[in-house]
Amino acid sequence: MAEFAVQSEGRSEGIVIKDDWPGYSLDLFSYPAHYSGDLDCVIIPHGVIMDRTERLARNIMDDLGNHAIVVLCVLKGGYQFCADLVDRIKDLSHNSNRTIPMTVHFIRLKSYLNDESTEDLHILGGEDLSFLAGKHVFLTSFTVKKIVAFAESQTIGNICLCRFVLSDVGFEIPNRFVVGYALDYNEYFRDLSHICVISDTGKMKYKI
Repeated sequence: MAEFAVQSEGRSEGIVIKDDWPGYSLDLFSYPAHYSGDLDCVIIPHGVIMDRTERLARNIMDDLGNHAIVVLCVLKGGYQFCADLVDRIKDLSHNSNRTIPMTVHFIRLKSYLNDESTEDLHILGGEDLSFLAGKHVFLTSFTVKKIVAFAESQTIGNICLCRFVLSDVGFEIPNRFVVGYALDYNEYFRDLSHICVISDTGKMKYKI
């Protein structure tokens, strides 16, 4: 198994946001008014996310141009990144003489209760992943280790990881509970464009 980020020598290990970074003030950005008081700060603005996603798409084109890939999107938290990454790859393919044939498949994962990750991992739609055998697979997920362990148990073969927040590919962030850009807290905050740190008030407000 190879991590996509380190396949090429000299490849950037991503943007590292240090543990003591306080984040951007919410006053600098627009966000839905119904989340007023529910957020502490903006960790990654939407524009930075989109720029980094385009760079990831270019890396994929450089490494795998003209080779078919399978994009395995882990719902629900990965859907926005998956859609944006696929769009960037399509845009690059349409404007160059190098193309990547792609298919996109979806599985659904549930492993959190409020802000705590649980050992009870539920995977829906992953009963038979044999169609991935021998393919270059890009996994768009935030809970990567558990997914890869499951995928390997299905004898898929070569898995190239295109991880976003918790990896050296896109961003490495502090160990804080983040929401937005399709990441949720009990199904809330998916409509938030930026990646933000949820406040204690927000956790209590939407706790189940």
